[in-house]
Amino acid sequence: MAGAVEAKLVELGLTLPGVVPPLASYQPAVRSGVYVYTSGQLPMVDGKLAVTGKVGAEVTPDEAKELAKICALNALAAVKSVAGDLDRIARVVKVVGFVASASDFTGQPAVINGASELLGAVLGDKGVHARSAVGVAVLPLDAPVEVEVQVELVDA
Repeated sequence: MAGAVEAKLVELGLTLPGVVPPLASYQPAVRSGVYVYTSGQLPMVDGKLAVTGKVGAEVTPDEAKELAKICALNALAAVKSVAGDLDRIARVVKVVGFVASASDFTGQPAVINGASELLGAVLGDKGVHARSAVGVAVLPLDAPVEVEVQVELVDA
């Protein structure tokens, strides 16, 4: 049975995806004490990237913001895979977002707002977090955006 967080996802018209399989030698998420750290999550949908390229060139900032939401959904799926239940999230502690950027693109914070806003919409006050939004030259598979999340769990 889905908990309150997954019910909120449904209310928002979103579906929690399956965990994206690792592309290399790592785990999608690991737990250490009351914290869960996700690996960088790409905007994978049904096993593939919906869009590739640099933000500010082949990808618009608005498209990238939507892709950051997908990354955040994938991060929640990774958290659930080790926490068992998203209702165990006490709070999102930190979000780090990477934006593959054209050389003159400086709107990384607005892009990563897609992930931050999704976490806030789904988790309310528990979704408020510290954050970094970093522009990079290239990301794996030529993804436009990558997001990693750290959450604190209610230890049950």
